[in-house]
Amino acid sequence: MLKRGYEPVEHLGLASSALKRLRIHHNDAPTSGDNITGEALSNDDYIVGCICAIPTYVAAQAFLDEKHGRPKYVCVNDNNDYTLGKIGEHNVVIAILPGYGIAPAACVARDMLHSFPNVRICLSVGIGGGAPSSKHDIRLGDIVVSTPNGGTGGVFQYDFGKTIQDQSFQHIGFLNQPPIFLQTAVNGLKAQYMSEGHHLSEAINNILEKKPRLQPICKRPDLATDRLYESNVVHPLQCQGSCARVCGNDPTKLIKRRERGEHEDNPAIHYGTIASANQLMKDASIRDKLAAEKGVLCFEMEAAGLTNHFPCLIIRGICDYSDSHKNNDWQGYAAMAAAAYTKDLLSRIPPNTAERQKRIAEQLSGSKFLLEPEVFGMGG
Repeated sequence: MLKRGYEPVEHLGLASSALKRLRIHHNDAPTSGDNITGEALSNDDYIVGCICAIPTYVAAQAFLDEKHGRPKYVCVNDNNDYTLGKIGEHNVVIAILPGYGIAPAACVARDMLHSFPNVRICLSVGIGGGAPSSKHDIRLGDIVVSTPNGGTGGVFQYDFGKTIQDQSFQHIGFLNQPPIFLQTAVNGLKAQYMSEGHHLSEAINNILEKKPRLQPICKRPDLATDRLYESNVVHPLQCQGSCARVCGNDPTKLIKRRERGEHEDNPAIHYGTIASANQLMKDASIRDKLAAEKGVLCFEMEAAGLTNHFPCLIIRGICDYSDSHKNNDWQGYAAMAAAAYTKDLLSRIPPNTAERQKRIAEQLSGSKFLLEPEVFGMGG
């Protein structure tokens, strides 16, 4: 079973500035067993970079229109695992995270830029915990997109701040907003969905029909498993049983929600602030507090390692409610939903718009992000 949470990360083999453009052959070049439908390209031909955790790495590969296999070479000390392919008119490089957390995400992004120097669009596609409220009817399988809101950049690092005597912890962690052209594409797709609806469920079902091996982990679970408990209902700490068995279906413990209508999007897409930290959010009271005070819609563990250094958009499928009632059953479907939305979003970006963006490596030229692992607390 796939699990969302922090996993220890092995030493990542950090590339130094002197070696960053020295390339070596990749040990895992495409083999005849791979489903390769497109021609292998040079690393310089890849414009879009996607960074994913394991469930979404599988889902993102499934949504490729063409699969080019693995790169023939990467930079020295780049230990990332890549899959290459095409979505629409865009050549895409997909990288998998070695573990959850802010530092691994930052290191994967940096090494990707060394091996794929022409990347101009970065998308962080993954799963996260929702923060439902009276204002935002967020449910399992929905999608949250980082969007600037009320002067914030769309991502909020909630474990970054300062402690002041006789006061509560002061958060100071709002991070940079996505590039303008990505915000424009998000708004264009939002308008399209508002007028025409979306076909994300159909797209997911089509993929699962073609790839039946994914069905056990990626098909949409029974809606009865989407339980939103009252914030004061806590799953017993040492109990490993399912919420259905341990916490039950007592209506007094559950928040009742109406069924979504025939003409409502399902999954729904929500736009706003994503909260990021090095720890897994499993506290409904803190979830509700940050949702009320900061407008947080989703909690996750990678975005803060990217957005202040690496201009990108964060897309998350909702697999639980950021409380003690973890729901691993929805991880696969949430990953598929995030990947399906990503494919629709890329279809809104004309190839020439992508190509005229400044290379991210150029934007960060001279930045410590590209050179120093100590920036992320991983230096020796």
